Amino acid sequence: MIHMFTPKQIEEFNQQGFIVARGLANKEVCQPMIDRVRESLAPPLAPLEYETDVQYPGSPADRLSPGGDTPRRLLNAYTRDRVFRDWATSPAVVDRVRQLIGTDQIELSQNHHNCIMTKHPGYSSATLWHQDIRYWLFDQPQLVSVWLALGEEYDENGGMYLIPGTHKEELDRGFYDAAYFLRTDLPENQALIDSAVSATLHQGDVLFFHCKTLHAAGRNQTDQIKFSVVFTYHDSDNQPIEGSRSAAFPDIPC
Repeated sequence: MIHMFTPKQIEEFNQQGFIVARGLANKEVCQPMIDRVRESLAPPLAPLEYETDVQYPGSPADRLSPGGDTPRRLLNAYTRDRVFRDWATSPAVVDRVRQLIGTDQIELSQNHHNCIMTKHPGYSSATLWHQDIRYWLFDQPQLVSVWLALGEEYDENGGMYLIPGTHKEELDRGFYDAAYFLRTDLPENQALIDSAVSATLHQGDVLFFHCKTLHAAGRNQTDQIKFSVVFTYHDSDNQPIEGSRSAAFPDIPC
């Protein structure tokens, strides 16, 4: 199997800030991960983040409210099980990330993403427009995230939307609210939002996206949980700022 993007695909990523590799993981790769995720949800296995922790639109008010025990994501995916480590360090992923970042020496962050997203029906929250880099602290804002769909992902179950080209935009601080979400009350921002595209994914599809690409996702309005596995990578020369959350755990050379 060839674990490389074509020059045309790399150019697409450079222009759009994201690209989808269709069918990169087959069922034999996805199913063991699904099995581990289901085992980790019954009962929920720490460390994890609950929907109420983020207080996004649709989140339960607190842990005692209806839906307050709804997990949002299972943390520390890399150390949870070998199936996640094998995927995160596989040539199918690593070789492509090296191409997109433009170096042979990359590392996986244990501090950002490194999780299994579990978007539940009923009490899932909506994620507003944001750049992942807003709270990450590295020498350079140049990281690539790899999002594996373990099932179908589309608008109705909270699939992701992205705004092409925004990884190259330098928006002033006033374009964002206090939590660094894109303000929807500004006409200039609405023009950006109107250009968003849906990242409809099937099982095994992988979305590669730049840490500065603006993206958002709605609530899960179906009756099935949506599972996704997400890891983030950076150039080995692009290190997290010492003393920040980005440097809390050592990164993994790939």
